[in-house]
Amino acid sequence: MHRVGKINREIYKCITEDIVTDEVVITDERIAHIKERHPNDFDEVVSELRNVLWSPDYIIRDSKFATGLVIKRIISKDRIVQMVLRIHTSIDATGYKNSIISCWEISEGRLRNYLRNKEILYKRE
Repeated sequence: MHRVGKINREIYKCITEDIVTDEVVITDERIAHIKERHPNDFDEVVSELRNVLWSPDYIIRDSKFATGLVIKRIISKDRIVQMVLRIHTSIDATGYKNSIISCWEISEGRLRNYLRNKEILYKRE
């Protein structure tokens, strides 16, 4: 398990108010998943994980419990990063942390589609 950083609870309470910890981790299994499913994206997005977590542009509702799609435009690299983040709640087993489930780069068109068709929980001002 690798510690990635922390979230701002005020921002992420849009996913759930029941946030047990602000610490975020990623497991070796999830890293392997990202490398397998998004091989061209991993090296580019891994360096941005803390930035995405701390300063998201959008958080979009995911279909899974206490989970959100966290999106950040990385202007210096002309990329848009999407992260699936599961928030650890009080009904989860103790000892767990908020976890990155997956992460990859998305296109401008995909972002526009999300903003048109998905529930936006948070938008950076």
